[in-house]
Amino acid sequence: MFSIRGTEVKEGPLRFRTPAVAIRLRWWLVWVLVSWLVRLPVVLIRHPRTTGTVLAGLLAWKAWTVYGPWRIAAAAAAVVLLGLVWWWRWPESFAQRIVWRCRGWWRRLAVYRGLWQPTMTTLKLTAKLTEDSVFVPQIVRVRSTGRVDLVTVRLLPGQVLTDYAEVAERLAQTFGATDCRVRSHKRNRRQIVLWFLVDDPLTKLVPPIEHPDSVDFKALTVALREDGLMYRLRLLGTHLLIAGATGAGKGSVLWSIIAALGPGIRSGLVQVWALDPKGGMELAAGRRLFAKFCYGGDDTVGWESAFADVLDEAVERMRARQAKMRGFSRLHKPTTEEPFIVLVVDELASLTAYVTDRDLKRRIAAALSLLLSQGRAAGVTVVGALQDPRKEVLPFRDLFPTRLALRVAEAAQVGLVLAEGARARGARCDEIPESLPGVGYVGIDGEAEPVRVRFPFHSDDDVAALVERYAPVDASGNARESVRPVEEVAA
Repeated sequence: MFSIRGTEVKEGPLRFRTPAVAIRLRWWLVWVLVSWLVRLPVVLIRHPRTTGTVLAGLLAWKAWTVYGPWRIAAAAAAVVLLGLVWWWRWPESFAQRIVWRCRGWWRRLAVYRGLWQPTMTTLKLTAKLTEDSVFVPQIVRVRSTGRVDLVTVRLLPGQVLTDYAEVAERLAQTFGATDCRVRSHKRNRRQIVLWFLVDDPLTKLVPPIEHPDSVDFKALTVALREDGLMYRLRLLGTHLLIAGATGAGKGSVLWSIIAALGPGIRSGLVQVWALDPKGGMELAAGRRLFAKFCYGGDDTVGWESAFADVLDEAVERMRARQAKMRGFSRLHKPTTEEPFIVLVVDELASLTAYVTDRDLKRRIAAALSLLLSQGRAAGVTVVGALQDPRKEVLPFRDLFPTRLALRVAEAAQVGLVLAEGARARGARCDEIPESLPGVGYVGIDGEAEPVRVRFPFHSDDDVAALVERYAPVDASGNARESVRPVEEVAA
C-alpha cells in the first residue's frame, strides 16, 4: 500500500535522512472519496435551502420523465387551487405560514444579510477570542408581515436580552425601521426575536370592528396590533386594568370591549354592570346594553352608597356561584341562567381614593378586593379605568392580571402599570403623542413583553348603532330598559 522513503541531507557537519511516506495514488483517491462521503451529511444539514432546491429539481425532472407534462401540470394546478382555498378560507393562517416566510426570506437577503456583521461589530455584540476568530450572533430566520420584520437571533454565550434592548434604537436606525423591540423567544431561551417596525399601521384611525354572531370570552377581538393583525383579549378568568392620562383613549377601550361582548349581551350569556362616577357622561349612551347601570358625581347625593350596593350585590352573586361550583368546576362556564358578569368601572379612583366617607370607602375597598381576588373563577370580571396608577390611589393594583397602559404623563408610571422593566422592553407609553388616542401596550402576567395595539374609536353614532344591534329584548320582543340611576337607589 505504501512505502517509507527518505531524502538524504548533505549540508552541515551531519548527514541524515528525513522520512517520508509514499502512498499509492489509488489509495489516496479512496481516502478522499471516504472523507467526502463522511462530510456529505454535514454539508446537507448545514445548507438545507441548497439541498432542498437540488432535491426538488431532481424530483421534478424525474416526475417529468415518468409522468409526462400533463400530469405535472394537473398536480401543479391542484396545489395552486388548494393554496387559493387556504387563502380564501383561512387568510391569517395562510399569511403566517406562506406570505410571512416568503417575504422574510427576501428581507433577509436584501436588508439584513449585508449589514448584520458590521452592525454587530459596531454595537460590540460580537465575541473575539483571538485576532483571527470573531464570533457573530447568528440570524436563525426572518419573518415579515409587511408591517413588522421578526428577526430571530441566536445569542452568543454570555449574552442576555438586555444587551440588545440597550441598543434597540441604534438597531432600528441601522436597518431603516421606525422602532425596534426586543422580545424573548417562546420556546428557545438561547434565542431572542427583534421586532423591526417597518410600517406603523397604528398611526391611522382604526374603525369599529365587525364582530360575528358568536362570542369567545377568551379571545375577544378588540384592537389592531402593530404587525397588522387583530389583537384578541382574554376576559373570562382575568381582570383588566386600564391606565391613561386625560384624552389617552380610555373610552375607546371600554366601548371596544363592550362591542366585542355585544353578541353575548344580546343572547344573555354576559351581563355588563356599568359604574360611571363621572355623572354618566361616558357610559350613559349604552345604558340599554347594561344589566345594571349606576352613575353619580358631585351634583348627586348618595352616589357612593349606590356604588357600594352594586359592588356588594356582585360579591353576593360571586359567593352563590362559589357554593354551586365547589367540588364540580374550577372555572365558571357562562350560561343564560348564570351569565358571565363584567363589572365596568370608569374612573376607578373615584371609588378607591376620592370617597370622603370612611365607612363607605372601607366598604367599597373590601368589596373590590374580594371581587379581584376571588371573582375570576366565579365568572365575575372587573374592568377598571383610571388616570393615576399609584398605590395610594389603587392599593390593590397588583390583583389585575391583565393591564393596559395608554399614554401616561411620566416614564415611571409605565412600570407601575405594566411591570418593572417594561419600558426598557419597548413600552414607552410616556412618548405616545396626544394625536394617537387609543394606542397603548397590553401586559399580561407571565408574559414578559407587552403588546402594542390601538383600539377603535366609537363615535356617538357608532354607539347608537351598537345599542340598536345588541340591546337585549324581553319575551315580547321589546327592548329591555335596564337603567339604575343613582337617584332611584338613593330614594
